[in-house]
Amino acid sequence: MSEQPRSERFEFTDTASSQGPAHAHDAAHDHGASDPGALPDETLAEVNNQMRDIAEVPAVEVITTAAVHLMSAAAVKCGLAAEENAEELKDLDEARKLIIALAGLITAAAPEIGSQHAGPLRDGLKSLQLAFREASPFPDAPGAGPGEKFTGPVYG
Repeated sequence: MSEQPRSERFEFTDTASSQGPAHAHDAAHDHGASDPGALPDETLAEVNNQMRDIAEVPAVEVITTAAVHLMSAAAVKCGLAAEENAEELKDLDEARKLIIALAGLITAAAPEIGSQHAGPLRDGLKSLQLAFREASPFPDAPGAGPGEKFTGPVYG
């Protein structure tokens, strides 16, 4: 495979010629709602208006969004899901990995995003670390739990 970066970009279009030769026969007639790939013009316009270029997103928003995704996934893996099958979704090995990644992200990003953003993320991380310890059949000692090499020992 080539080491060259790919310059492809997906763009919404409603022309039959852009769909390739297999759909060239469709150019003559409108499928409307019967064609699952076709979007009405107003829907297409709404989707395009809602799309954001990643260059427009501030770094603090990217960092906090990533942290919230890690936090949510870790909570589910700790057995804290709201669903009835929360215990079935529990996977402490996966939770440990997610919490370590979250701790590393928050610790590294805190000086850059400021205390107004880092503080709530740290609080959520600490809650997850304590929930992990509580969910574990063999709890780690304070200082040896997931992410504690980044945060220091966590006490309840």
